[in-house]
Amino acid sequence: MNKKIKTLLQYLFFFSLGFFFIWLSVKNINHEEWTQIKYALKNARYYLGIPVFIILVFGHYVRALRWRLLMEPLGYSPKKSNTFFAVMIGYLANQGVPRLGEVLKCTVLARYEKIPADKLVGTIILERLIDAVTLLIIFGITLAIQPGLYTQIVDQIFNSSGNTEEKKISGLLVLLIIGGVVALAIGAWMMIKKKTIGDLQAIFKNIAARVWQGLASIQHLKKRGQFIILTIILWGTYFCGGYIGFQALQETQQYGVKEAFTILSAGSIGMIISPGGIGGYALLIEGTMMLYGLQQSIAAAFGWLLWIVQTFVILIGGLASFVLLPWINKKKETVSYKDESIAGVDGR
Repeated sequence: MNKKIKTLLQYLFFFSLGFFFIWLSVKNINHEEWTQIKYALKNARYYLGIPVFIILVFGHYVRALRWRLLMEPLGYSPKKSNTFFAVMIGYLANQGVPRLGEVLKCTVLARYEKIPADKLVGTIILERLIDAVTLLIIFGITLAIQPGLYTQIVDQIFNSSGNTEEKKISGLLVLLIIGGVVALAIGAWMMIKKKTIGDLQAIFKNIAARVWQGLASIQHLKKRGQFIILTIILWGTYFCGGYIGFQALQETQQYGVKEAFTILSAGSIGMIISPGGIGGYALLIEGTMMLYGLQQSIAAAFGWLLWIVQTFVILIGGLASFVLLPWINKKKETVSYKDESIAGVDGR
């Protein structure tokens, strides 16, 4: 298959998936519930978008600082402003084309900082690996402070309100079913690819070795403590954005820390499964808030409200970065050229 056609089909798939999630998010909302959504949004505290905007922009800046630390072992220390602009441009690109942003921010920074783009790719992979581990820790914290949450999720997905106690599916059975499906999928793959158990073990060992190698490379950082602190601050900004978001709607003001951890976990997955989180983010936030007894229409409104604020930050920040990045660097080049000219005259 032609590479361009394959790429186009991938983009269409991801966008179709996003719009499918949008449909899932709103398909069961009736006319009365739409009226409730309009009322909730009409009376929302939109001024809270200002502190959330500032917090999220600060979070993106912290991500840029953290990325910069990963470049130091390679012998590069790009300007903080250029690194931040590259991060925002990458986020903006990801809104339209999945994974394009990771490539684009490397090429943008390479252009203005004279860093080989291929060397930056490794830092991106390591950054994503660290984020994945951090997200797993957040999942663990979320379940630790809410022991019954897993059971609630299973009931929400698999057990309708009309099911009898005998027909309800236990959490252990769900795990067994998922494990069985995964085992069958792996078995089918081994038969098709003619792989042995030894080949499968080698693949898992290779994956584990790469993950460990990536995590172990943190020890080569010159400022490991600073890196860990920046990671905590980064995810703390995401947490605060959701926590403040509860105060935007009258119906969600009673929620607090526990619920904020849950929407952070669910929202992070939503941002991954569709381009820019379109549809997927709001759908998972809606389902999450319904676990806490929030009416579906209000939960949907809350999910879309959070997504709109985050997308607005990326659109404004990304577009501004496209303008500011060449302008600031051109200005610095002009000043540098004038200084060299003056030095040359003085030397004569």
